[in-house]
Amino acid sequence: MEGIAVFTATKAKEREGLGDRVTEWLRQEPPKEILDLQITQSSDDEFHCLTFSLWYKTEDKQP
Repeated sequence: MEGIAVFTATKAKEREGLGDRVTEWLRQEPPKEILDLQITQSSDDEFHCLTFSLWYKTEDKQP
């Protein structure tokens, strides 16, 4: 493992776009290999929080 990236959202519109945020991050350099993924949902009386936690390593670029 090289790192962990955490993406979280509490508002409905933010939760809808969470997958797009993760996809955009994956497309950024350097290329990444996802080693593990955990999706967590928590809520109280007012808010629902969705969290994506991704453990990754960067891939070596070959010329």
